Amino acid sequence: MDLLIQFEKKPLLFRKPKFVISCRDPYLIDFCFRRIEQALAAGYFVAGFFSYECGYCFEEKLRTYRVGDFPLMHFGAYESPCISHAPASRTSFKNSITDLRLNISCDTYASHIQRIRRHIAEGDVYQITYCIKLLFKFSGDPFLLYRMLLREQPVPYPAYIDAGQFQILSLSPEMFIKKNAAQVVTKPMKGTWPRGTTLFNDMAAHASFRIDEKNRAENVMIADLLRNDLGKIGSRINAPRLFEIARYKTLYQMTSTVRARVPEDIPIYELFASLFPSGSVTGAPKIRAMEIIRELENQERRIYTGAIGYITPSRDLFFNIPIRTLLLRQGNGEMGIGGGIVWDSTAQGEWDEGLLKARFFTGHSSVF
Repeated sequence: MDLLIQFEKKPLLFRKPKFVISCRDPYLIDFCFRRIEQALAAGYFVAGFFSYECGYCFEEKLRTYRVGDFPLMHFGAYESPCISHAPASRTSFKNSITDLRLNISCDTYASHIQRIRRHIAEGDVYQITYCIKLLFKFSGDPFLLYRMLLREQPVPYPAYIDAGQFQILSLSPEMFIKKNAAQVVTKPMKGTWPRGTTLFNDMAAHASFRIDEKNRAENVMIADLLRNDLGKIGSRINAPRLFEIARYKTLYQMTSTVRARVPEDIPIYELFASLFPSGSVTGAPKIRAMEIIRELENQERRIYTGAIGYITPSRDLFFNIPIRTLLLRQGNGEMGIGGGIVWDSTAQGEWDEGLLKARFFTGHSSVF
């Protein structure tokens, strides 16, 4: 398994692992985390991914959920990353993307939004991050497609994984967790707004987004959830920046920053059991939200809204949340599209927001 991680424009290439730590059985997750600890103690870097469904394994009442054939976690143990080289791509090879379609109809989507709103009205949850999938056929060079998409819409936390039987192209704008020594930082992203088509309209869109009550409420709700999750394992919890707006080619997105102090040698299992999956991709409260998500979403998320990243032998780590992320397997492709649903959400508004988020891949023309 080869990984190119380009977080914050600091590329690291992990190639030819000494061994691979992979798991499809929820009851072997604890064992795999012990192997990660052993690899770190032996001086290896550990790099790879957690799928969203790995989050079931950290909660006893969710661990019985059936999972499919995609790895819950998949990591390589590497001597050290290379900084200056990237995998070669066949630049003359043509990529073909066909049969673009969603895995759900607009009517079914609307009925699911209404069910979520009923859950909110009944006090089950405050917010649900509900996801659908864009499906397609692909032939060509996956790395060439990754480079093209990243060139078209640069993001701060991109990554490319070639695991042989599948490839992951992550054009993620969202950081999950960064740990340096005893400091942990998370940057939950919640809130989306379309960009304007002219300079004046774009400035107006930015100003409107900054003060929009719905998006600010969604964002602070998830920032509070992350504060609570970090409070399970850390101290000095604080949120130094709220409601920051990031500018991308087709949209604006709102993030907040939450920090904490943790023991430098905190077990990796303990860290992820407290935080994974991020509240920004589940809703709040997290466990009930995950139960409702399981009832409504008709496919596993797999890599979408999991985590991609690496851990150093000194136990520093850096992971993104793989949104805007393509999974390619044997000629088939999929990409999750999600949004936070609150009481005043509308089915049409959320549907339109999802198509906006997918536009970096689908282009400006509608394919649905």
